[in-house]
Amino acid sequence: MSFLGYPRPDGSVGVRNYIGVISTVSCANDVAHWIAQQIKGTAPFLHQAGCGQLRSDLEIVTRTLASVGQNPNLAGVLLVSLGCEGTDVDRIEQEIAATGRPVKKVVIQKAGATVALNEGLLIAQALVSEASQIRPQEFDDSQLVVGVKCGGSDTTSGLASNPAVGAVCDIVLDNGGTCIFGETTEFLGAEHILARRAVSKSVADKILKIVDAMEKRAIACGGDMRGGNPSAGNIAGGLTTIEEKSLGAIVKGGTRPIQNVYEYGERIQGKGLFIVDSPGREPEFLTALAAAGAQVALFSTGLGVPQGFPFMPVIKVTGNPVTFQRLPDHIDMLVEMTAGKGSGLKASGERIYQEVLAVASGKQTKAEILGYGNFPGLYTFGPII
Repeated sequence: MSFLGYPRPDGSVGVRNYIGVISTVSCANDVAHWIAQQIKGTAPFLHQAGCGQLRSDLEIVTRTLASVGQNPNLAGVLLVSLGCEGTDVDRIEQEIAATGRPVKKVVIQKAGATVALNEGLLIAQALVSEASQIRPQEFDDSQLVVGVKCGGSDTTSGLASNPAVGAVCDIVLDNGGTCIFGETTEFLGAEHILARRAVSKSVADKILKIVDAMEKRAIACGGDMRGGNPSAGNIAGGLTTIEEKSLGAIVKGGTRPIQNVYEYGERIQGKGLFIVDSPGREPEFLTALAAAGAQVALFSTGLGVPQGFPFMPVIKVTGNPVTFQRLPDHIDMLVEMTAGKGSGLKASGERIYQEVLAVASGKQTKAEILGYGNFPGLYTFGPII
C-alpha cells in the first residue's frame, strides 16, 4: 500500500506541507500567532515556556522545540524569538537547519514587535512560496510514522477503541513502518507487561525506570496514584483505578516488540515500535509525538475529546456510540463492538488503517477542518522561578 507525501532533504516524508512558525518563548507567542494568522500555509507552535525556568527544564524546552521544527510535516521554519529567553535559540536554529530545511529567525528585541511582525510576514510568505513548489509523491507505507494516544477514557476505551488502535500499530509495523506511544502515567500497574515486550533487558529496564521516576515525582508532590484514579472523567466513565486504566491503555501500542525508550522531546531514530517518556495530558503528549517525528496521530477516546495539533493531523477514534453521535464534529471514526459484518478487531484495525492512509494522502481530519488544536503544550518538571 502507499500514500501521497512530501519528500524532505533528510529522507523523511511529510503528510502535510506547512511552514512552522515557532515561538521560542511564551513572550513571543503573539507575534508568532499574528504571522500565522496572516500567511496561509503556515502553522504556529505556541507554548508557555522558555523563560523563568530551571536549567534542566530549559534544556527540555530547547530540545523539544528543535525536534518539533524537524517534524516531517514542516517544509521550513520561521523562529520568532524575544531575544533574552532562556532557551538556546541558536541551537534550535542549527539543529533544524541540519535537516536541510530552510529556517529563518526574527528577534523582537532587536526589531520591535511591529517591525518583527512585518519582517516575519515577508519571510513566511517567501517560505510558503518555496514550499508550494514541492509536489506530493507516492511513497510505500513503510514510510509511515504513526503516533498513538488515548484520553477521555471510559470502559469502551480498553474494550474497543484502544485494541483497534493497537491493531493498526501491528499493521503499520508489519508493513515496515513506525509507531510511537507513551503516556507513562498510564503504564502504572502494567509496566511489567510492557517490559516483557522489550527487545532487550536494557530496554525493559528503561520502561521500569521511567514509571518509577514518574511515581516518585507524584509522591514527592504529595500524591499516590496507585489504587486510585486521578481523573474525574475516567471515574465517571467507569474506570476506578489507575491499574484498571493502564491495562486498557497499553493495548493501544499493539503487540509487537518495543525497540527503545526516548526522553520527552527527543526525535526517534530507526524503525519499529517506540516509547516516549511523557505525561498523559493531551496538549503536552501530542507535542511529544510531533517532536518524536510522527506524521499522523491516532487518538482513542471514550468520553470524547476535541484536541488536534497545529501541523500533525489527529484522527479521533471511539468505541462509544453515544459519544460518536454526541460529538460528530470531533470524532472521526466509530469502532463497532457488536458482532456483525465488518466488526471484530482485525476488521476494525484494517478500516482505521485505510483512514490513516487517506489522511496521510491529504484527507482532512475533523480537528483540521475545525481548526481545533492551535494551543499545544510543553512538558517540564520544575517550578516557574
